[in-house]
Amino acid sequence: MTNPELLAILPQLAAGSAHTHALGFEFLGHEDRRVRMRVPYRRELVGDPASGVLAGGLVSTLLDHVGGMSVWLALNQFQSIATLDMRVDYMRAAAPGRDLLAEAECYQLNRTMAFVRAWAFEDDPNDPVAASQAAYIIHKPSLRDQSQGDAE
Repeated sequence: MTNPELLAILPQLAAGSAHTHALGFEFLGHEDRRVRMRVPYRRELVGDPASGVLAGGLVSTLLDHVGGMSVWLALNQFQSIATLDMRVDYMRAAAPGRDLLAEAECYQLNRTMAFVRAWAFEDDPNDPVAASQAAYIIHKPSLRDQSQGDAE
């Protein structure tokens, strides 16, 4: 069963930081270790004004963020993580004027690392705009970190 405290903060984790809020990221839901998010189409997110296609950096950012959220679900708690490695394969341009969805699944988790697959699409996850494979490092507070926190 998923931690109710984590479930309560997932929408905030999706859009609560300055950059995710500015980009308009929205949490759509989860199932097991899989998370779904959306970024509504806006002209200011376009990378090529002539075509109206969303910027590639937006797609990468969305895949990275939804991937991190899938790690928190797999951990069943919020804790510090960092993207260690991420490969993004762009398969086609995003359709102009369309919202972009993304899903991610943490498929392997160990004591210090999480491994995630994610994909971005408009309607059908089987017709992706881009797909990513990522590794996230999991920060576990050390005794030293904990003792420094006590000193503050």
